[in-house]
Amino acid sequence: MSSIAPGPAGSPSPFPPSQPVPALRDPQPLATATTVLLSVGAVVALLSAWGKLTTWQNMKEVLADPVGADRSGMASTDMLSALVGLVQSLTMLATIVVFIVWFHRVRCNAEVFRPDGFSQSAGWAIGGWFVPIANLFFPYRTARETWDASTQNAPDGSFRSISGAPVVAWWLACVTAWFLDGLATYKGAKAIGTAAARDASSLGAVADLLLVVAAVLAVLFVRKLTALQGVKAAQGPNAAA
Repeated sequence: MSSIAPGPAGSPSPFPPSQPVPALRDPQPLATATTVLLSVGAVVALLSAWGKLTTWQNMKEVLADPVGADRSGMASTDMLSALVGLVQSLTMLATIVVFIVWFHRVRCNAEVFRPDGFSQSAGWAIGGWFVPIANLFFPYRTARETWDASTQNAPDGSFRSISGAPVVAWWLACVTAWFLDGLATYKGAKAIGTAAARDASSLGAVADLLLVVAAVLAVLFVRKLTALQGVKAAQGPNAAA
């Protein structure tokens, strides 16, 4: 049975109580934190790539001259790589958490701007990252719909689209980097012998460099989408003539 709100004099009202209107929430603090973490992650990934390239060079020298190759620096390189790998894992975990919180925030804001602009509920801005196979597409779809909903209309109120290249570039870089990073980790765990270790190191270095590219593109995506929402919140749904 539907509830009936009391009228001014205590008599029943024929209308149900109004639903609370969703409010915009400022995504800028989360965007700033995400940008900082992504930037730190990019620097750590560069260090990781340098360590893996150093290992690759060491393995190459050992293969070329198994007896005379200088192995004095290999132990320190391995220790440094392990330390950088730990820092990289912790930084990545923190970045993922803060990024997803920001992602959900802008998704909820975008629904205030355009309630009919989404094919899934706001909860998928979080859950979509954790569903196998679907996480190759769901976050991108949410990001693209959020991007479109956060864009101001034309001055006459008609729909206006802007280039979604930052979204596409960010997502392609992320998926490629994740795939190569997972493959490099697998090959490194299965590597037996110097040649296999060398190949795993080179692939790991490429994956780290792609993580740097993905981080840079993610920063551009976060900053641009946050700016779009700021403009639409301040100026209204239609762009100035």
